Amino acid sequence: MTGSSSLGQLEKRLAYHFEDSALLRLALTHRSAGAEHNQRLEFLGDAGLGMIMADLLYQQWPDSPEGSLSQLRASLVNQQTLAAVARELNLGDYLTLGLGERKSGGRQRDSILADAMEAVIGAVFLDGGFDRCRQCVAHLFASRLEQTVPADSKDAKTRLQELMQARGLPLPDYTVKNIDGAEHQQQFQVTCQLALLSHAVSGSGRSRKLAEQQAASKALQQLAGEGKAR
Repeated sequence: MTGSSSLGQLEKRLAYHFEDSALLRLALTHRSAGAEHNQRLEFLGDAGLGMIMADLLYQQWPDSPEGSLSQLRASLVNQQTLAAVARELNLGDYLTLGLGERKSGGRQRDSILADAMEAVIGAVFLDGGFDRCRQCVAHLFASRLEQTVPADSKDAKTRLQELMQARGLPLPDYTVKNIDGAEHQQQFQVTCQLALLSHAVSGSGRSRKLAEQQAASKALQQLAGEGKAR
């Protein structure tokens, strides 16, 4: 299942169109299929994914320490998670495998799927550059990123709400001001209005939830700067 039409369906799921479709075909070729295979792209994708995920988490959780961010990144780039993302894309259906791997169920093996997922990310990086690759990764991992919470800290919205409750003040008021971008690459602009601040604080993110978290984080930082965070 590696014809141009079927690869077009995969590109839709990736939310990325390849200028050089040969890169995508190579990314989907396991080493059991012959001399030309995806291991070099896997190497590149592994490094790129780690960097991009670190950047996404750094932006999403501005108050979290390095150790917490490292734990979150490890949970998002491990073999099990990568294989799960690959299955959501039906990536196994597109793989070119040797006869032995085809007979032994290689299309659904976690290790093969995870390696292929990294190779596809490496191919996107070579084809479109870092920014396009970052957009692709953010799209593929959007739901998982939205659900991540550092184990040793409460999220910004919770901390801000508890602060307002402790002061006996109205809860933060979040308002969506704008939604930009295509459906698979939307950016939400949200404001957070507080009784303790004279003006609203804005935040942005790939979902309303993430935008509200960023706005809450900025509000907490501003309150701390004004000595009102206790």
